[in-house]
Amino acid sequence: MTVLVTGGAGYIGSHVVRLLQNRGEQVVVIDNLSNGIQERIGDAKLVEIDLAAEASVQTLKDTIKTHNVSAVIHFAARKQVGESVERPEWYYQQNVGGLANLLTAMRETDVNRLVFSSSAATYGMPDVPAVDEDILCQPINPYGETKLIGEWMVANAARAWGLRGANLRYFNVAGAGWPELADTAVANLVPIVFAAIRADQSPKVFGTDYATADGTCVRDYVHVLDLAEAHLSALSYLDRDERPHATFNVGTGTGSSVFEVLEQVRKTTGINFEADLQPRRAGDPPFLAADVSRIKTTLGWSASRGLDEIIESAWAAIS
Repeated sequence: MTVLVTGGAGYIGSHVVRLLQNRGEQVVVIDNLSNGIQERIGDAKLVEIDLAAEASVQTLKDTIKTHNVSAVIHFAARKQVGESVERPEWYYQQNVGGLANLLTAMRETDVNRLVFSSSAATYGMPDVPAVDEDILCQPINPYGETKLIGEWMVANAARAWGLRGANLRYFNVAGAGWPELADTAVANLVPIVFAAIRADQSPKVFGTDYATADGTCVRDYVHVLDLAEAHLSALSYLDRDERPHATFNVGTGTGSSVFEVLEQVRKTTGINFEADLQPRRAGDPPFLAADVSRIKTTLGWSASRGLDEIIESAWAAIS
């Protein structure tokens, strides 16, 4: 079996590529290298294309046929929330258009297994402490909208031509499975804190008056290697005749506050820094964690690494 991984040279994708390689799978990577790094994918074949371009359909079909691809894991997407607000048309073109091209190529080559990289951004700001997959999705930015539309596209393809799809809604991903596969983007809390303290600056904390134990926002942080393992579980799930669910949360089921993350960073790094306390940002829910009962029961997957391992692995990768 050959697995096609779009966005496989990126942070999360490269972890999945390595796990697939470690268990002896053949892997082909599609990536435009706008954020990906070719050295991350080892000896996997790289096909460098823009999925959103119309010409990509033929290239995808040729790649699938040449390498006897039997399943696809789709990561390739634009994922900056702020950028999506500024450039919504482009985000729809890239994320929705890219998936449409991929599904077209899969349909025309009879490849019917797809693991889709979705996001907890599909939920928006639910007024519940632990979000289950059946809650009404109300995304609050174009990025989240493109991910929800992607899930609809997977469902429509399942009805139209028998696609076997699994959507994985990620919560807050951090850490490193291997130092060379570390997150190189400074876009999420952990790398933002690291960048601040390495520059001898105080990391900013937005809001300390939320209705949480210490007043700061609480989020569900999942280790990237746990997340990568969830993709392999989802891939195996697609082989089953009985597949009661298509959408799964991927998180730990527990939350950590911003102050708790900062304290773990202090313990791990030995750097005793102060936080720069700022007013709340608009659109930040006080508490957002995953209800992970479905993925545990259905796929047999659960996270095995905690916040300490996330911070330690991420720090070791840049030290």
